[in-house]
Amino acid sequence: MGKLGISIYPERSTFDKDAAYLALAHQYGFQRVFTSLLEVTGDQSAVLANFKKVVEYANQLGMQVMIDINPGLFKQLNISYDDLSFFHDLGAWGIRLDNGFTGAEEAKMTRNPYDLKIEINMSQGTSYVDNIMSYSPKRANLLGCHNFYPHRYSGLGEDFFKQCTAQFAQYNLNTAAFVNSHEATFGPWPTQDGLPTMEADRDLPIATQMKHYLLMDNIDDIIVGNAYASEAELKTMQTIFNAEYPAIQIEVAADITADERQVLFESLHSYRGDRSEYLLRSTMTRVIYKDLPFAAHNTIDIQRGDILIDNVGYGQYKGETQIALQAMHNDGRVNVVGHIAPEEQFLLSYLKPWSNFKLVPVNQ
Repeated sequence: MGKLGISIYPERSTFDKDAAYLALAHQYGFQRVFTSLLEVTGDQSAVLANFKKVVEYANQLGMQVMIDINPGLFKQLNISYDDLSFFHDLGAWGIRLDNGFTGAEEAKMTRNPYDLKIEINMSQGTSYVDNIMSYSPKRANLLGCHNFYPHRYSGLGEDFFKQCTAQFAQYNLNTAAFVNSHEATFGPWPTQDGLPTMEADRDLPIATQMKHYLLMDNIDDIIVGNAYASEAELKTMQTIFNAEYPAIQIEVAADITADERQVLFESLHSYRGDRSEYLLRSTMTRVIYKDLPFAAHNTIDIQRGDILIDNVGYGQYKGETQIALQAMHNDGRVNVVGHIAPEEQFLLSYLKPWSNFKLVPVNQ
């Protein structure tokens, strides 16, 4: 079972603010904490003491803190890859290597006496993970996590994202990636346009970003990259992450009837397996609601993403629910009762035949 996570940046905030955010996230079932120690500037002992205090608080809540580091920090703090006691003493659950070593070192690090997790960068697209696996790591302690991208237009494309993720999935390693909060204001660097992993997610509502990952079904843990997400965003993430079925948001037509609302929003829809290139068919609604009238109305021509219910003119098909996969002529036998919300229309491509899903009104 995957986990939800948040990110904190102690060097750029205060202990009280970080602690309040950790407590709030914990309340909504978040278990992972990402933070970075890419550089230690100023008074080293003060920075580390502040850092340790935040980690200890997260640990008291039962959360798992992953510290992002780079090899330069090993040199700066005089740490060796074969002695990870420094991170154990900090209270870390694991360390994420922003840049790695040669493969042999990572494998050895997974066999540390503290059982610290070693998380490696998933966004490189090289044979890095294959190389580590060839050195026989302790698989339970080896994890993967994608990068996030503060610079607009620099995030990963989906095809490359899937390619990189598949390299880790073949070894059954835990995977993680980032979503972008629109309420958060900072990350580890002064400049950021949000902190998503995939560029396509940058401006989407956090609910839609979550559905994107869950429908792709290739990532275990989903972490908010920037701080601080709002309580509403955390609650939304929890709801969607734990939902039994994906829910697609619908803008309803102005003249939708009470019967049609019932069909759309009180049914568990099933994507019929003998699929058409034109229609995603949810056929059981014509059986369940066969006694309802479904008079003809709003029989306009059909566009991709339209939500359709066959009206009385379609005989035995009356009451069948469909989603249009492409534009079609309407001969008057189909009521256009809504449209997938514009920001969620791309999710249509991820719904699979034989899968179940729900429809919900926009902003529910």
